[in-house]
Amino acid sequence: MIILGIILAIAGLVLSVPALLYIGIALIIIGVVLEVMGMAGHAVAGRRHYY
Repeated sequence: MIILGIILAIAGLVLSVPALLYIGIALIIIGVVLEVMGMAGHAVAGRRHYY
């Protein structure tokens, strides 16, 4: 999810499409939050680790 967010954010910057940039940033933030929760030992969506 983080990688997809980075790709969309870069595409949004290069193509000057603000919607892609905002979606990319949102995916990066959600991916980082899920990653931190998984590393802290909390079960995320039924999984102990989020990959």
